[in-house]
This record gives sequence, C-alpha cells and structure tokens, in this order.
Amino acid sequence: MNNVDNSSQKITKNKSHPFWRWFWLTFLVASLAYAWYSFYVPSNDIEWASITSTKELANNSGKKTLLFFTGKWCVPCRIMKREVFADKEVESAINSKLIPVMIDIDNPNTNEIVKYFKIGATPTTIILDSQGKVLDYAVGKIGKKKFLEMLGNIEPQ
Repeated sequence: MNNVDNSSQKITKNKSHPFWRWFWLTFLVASLAYAWYSFYVPSNDIEWASITSTKELANNSGKKTLLFFTGKWCVPCRIMKREVFADKEVESAINSKLIPVMIDIDNPNTNEIVKYFKIGATPTTIILDSQGKVLDYAVGKIGKKKFLEMLGNIEPQ
C-alpha cells in the first residue's frame, strides 16, 4: 500500500517567490527602456553637409569646418547627437560659425577622409580652419559644455 500511496501523490512544482517575478519583470522593462534610450536620436536643425573626400573638403574654403566621425552602430555617437547636437544653443552656434559635416566611417565612399585624419575611434570631433588645418579635436563622447568650449576657443573669421 505504501507504493500505491506514493504513486497517487501529485507532483507539485515549486513556485518561485513573488519577489523574483517582480525583480525579473522590472529588469526586463529597465533593459528595454535603456536600449531604446541608447538608440534614440531626436532630429535637429543643423545643416549637415555631405562630404566624402578631402578634395571636397578643400572646396569649402572661407568658413571653418566641423567634422563629426560616427557610425550607425556607435552608441556614444547617438548619445552625443541626442545630448549635444539636438540642443538649440549648440545648433545655432554650429550653423552660424561652421560648415558641419557628419561622416559615417563605415561608408566605403568616406575611406579616403577617414584614412587622411587617421580616425581609429568614434565619435571623433575635429574643427578645421578654412585652409584645412586642425584647430581642435576630441576623441570620444563629449558633453554640451565641452563642445561649446571647443567652439568658443576658435577665433571668428
């Protein structure tokens, strides 16, 4: 009879504590929110020029040039686009002082300019004078304050 009693018992699955359900659900929601935030880039009113070679860059004489080297996969670049370039103060400063150029380092058409400036990391921000001489540069993500300092350090033409 002992065997019969054992076989007739229901096998119950241990249920996890409600804390763990709440923890994993919260973790999932926070992870999805962070992933969305990392890739979200608002539009901006910066008039980005399209330049793919150093010859085209030389033809932009008369005004200083901002080169922003980026990649579609670059999360720090997206954060910088969201926190720096979407700011109205930065937009007006760039549009009034510089010719802004965003360069995708993965685009095969931009290989010449990427090699010319020896770009090894993104984001890289370079400010050139009207003759193509480097006035200032920053490798890596920079904040609004640092970016405005870079713009403030260049002399008006």
